[in-house]
Amino acid sequence: MNDLHAARLTLQAGGSDERTEMERAIEISQSPACAHVFTRTMFDEARQSAAEANPASRLAGLAFTSKDLFDIAGQPTPAGSVVLSHAPAAKADAIAVARLRAAGGVPTGRTNMSEFAFSGVGTNPHHGTPANVSDKATPRIPGGSSSGAAISVASGAAFIGLGSDTGGSIRIPAALNGIVGFKSTARLVPAEGALPLSTTLDTVCAMTRSVRDAITAHEILAARRVTAGTASLAAYKLAVVKNVFFDGIEPAVATAFDRTLKTLRAAGARIEEIDLPELADLQSINATGGFSAAESHAWHRLLLERSGAGYDPRVAQRILRGATMKAHEYIDLINARRAWIARVETVLAPFDAVLSPTVPLTAPSIASVAPGTERDDEFFRVNALLLRNPSIVNMLDGCAISLPCHAAGELPVGLMLWHAALHDDAVLAIALQAERALQNQ
Repeated sequence: MNDLHAARLTLQAGGSDERTEMERAIEISQSPACAHVFTRTMFDEARQSAAEANPASRLAGLAFTSKDLFDIAGQPTPAGSVVLSHAPAAKADAIAVARLRAAGGVPTGRTNMSEFAFSGVGTNPHHGTPANVSDKATPRIPGGSSSGAAISVASGAAFIGLGSDTGGSIRIPAALNGIVGFKSTARLVPAEGALPLSTTLDTVCAMTRSVRDAITAHEILAARRVTAGTASLAAYKLAVVKNVFFDGIEPAVATAFDRTLKTLRAAGARIEEIDLPELADLQSINATGGFSAAESHAWHRLLLERSGAGYDPRVAQRILRGATMKAHEYIDLINARRAWIARVETVLAPFDAVLSPTVPLTAPSIASVAPGTERDDEFFRVNALLLRNPSIVNMLDGCAISLPCHAAGELPVGLMLWHAALHDDAVLAIALQAERALQNQ
C-alpha cells in the first residue's frame, strides 16, 4: 500500500490526479473494511476540496481523517458519545485540523473512538466497533482510543489518521493494525479545539503508513521542521528495559520482538539491556487514580449528573474514580511525577532511544471484550495490558513511535522507540533506520 510520499510522487508525475485519489479513498471508506469507522462523513465536501487542491502543497489534496474529539467548524464534537451528539456546532476547526487543511489535506470524516477517549481497547457501544483489518476470519479489536483513525489508515481510506494519545491511544491501535503511530512530546502540538481526557497527558498526534509520513504529519501539526539526519543505526546507543515491559507478554509478541532485536543488531545497532527500577514507583504515584481520572472527572462531573445513563458504563466507571481524589493528593501527584521524571531521565541520559514492545499482546477478538457486564473482567484485563507500556511514556512526558515489526502472515506487532521529552527528532531518525532494516529482513 502506497504511503503519502509515494502518492505525492505519483501525482507529480501525472500518474494520477487529486480527484481520482479522493474517489479511491471514498470508495474504501464506504467498503466493509471501514464498517463503524466513521461517526460522520464529509465526502461531498472532500470531493470539492480535492478538486480545488494545490498539487504542490505538502498534502496535495490527499485524504486525512479526524478523530471525533476534534472540532470541525459547523459540526458538534461528540467524542464518540451520544450525550454530546446535539451539542452546539464548533465555530472553528481545531488547530490540528486547521493545520492539516492549510497543508493541503482534505478531511473525509470524523472517526469512531472509545467514548471520550477513555480506553485502549477501542470498543464503542453507541457506534459499533471497527474491526482490525489484519484478520478477515476473526473480527479483532482495533485498539483505542483512536480506533477509527487507525482503521482508516490501515485500510487505505486515508493517508493520515489524526488522533490523540493520553496513555497510548495512537500507538496501541498503530501496533495492533500494523501501521505507524508517533506520539510527540505533548507540548509541541497545540491541543486547542480537542475535547480533553487529561490536560496533563493528552497529546495531539497521528497515525500514518510509514515513518517518513509520520515526520511529515508531525511537522505540519507542530509547525516545525524535524532534523532527522542520515546516520546509520551504528551511530546510536539503544536500550532495552528488562523489567515491566515484558510482563505477561504473548509468545507471538516475544518472538517478533526478539527477531527484531537480532535484525537491528545485524544492521549495526548497539543495544544494551538495562533495568529501570523507577517503574516500580508508578503504582504508588498513581494510587489515588492518576491524572486521567481526576482531570476527566473535573470536565465531566456536571454532564455525568445530567446524562450519566447515556455514558458507556465502563467509561463512566473510570471517570468516577476521579471524584474521590482530594486537592492535596492531586498536588502530591504533580510533584511526584516531576521528581519521577527527573530520576528516569537520569537513567536514560546515556542512550539515544529505548526499544520495547509497544503492547505485550496481539489483538484479541472483539467478541471477547464486547460491551456487556459478563465481559467486563476480560475487557479491563486487556485494557490494562494494552495501556501499560505506552502509558509509561506519557507519564514521562516523553515521545515515542510504534512501527510494525511482525513478519508477513503474522498478526501485527509493534516496536516502540521512545525517550524523554524533546528527544523527538532522534527517535524519528532512529525509527527511519529501524524501519528500513526491518523491511529488508
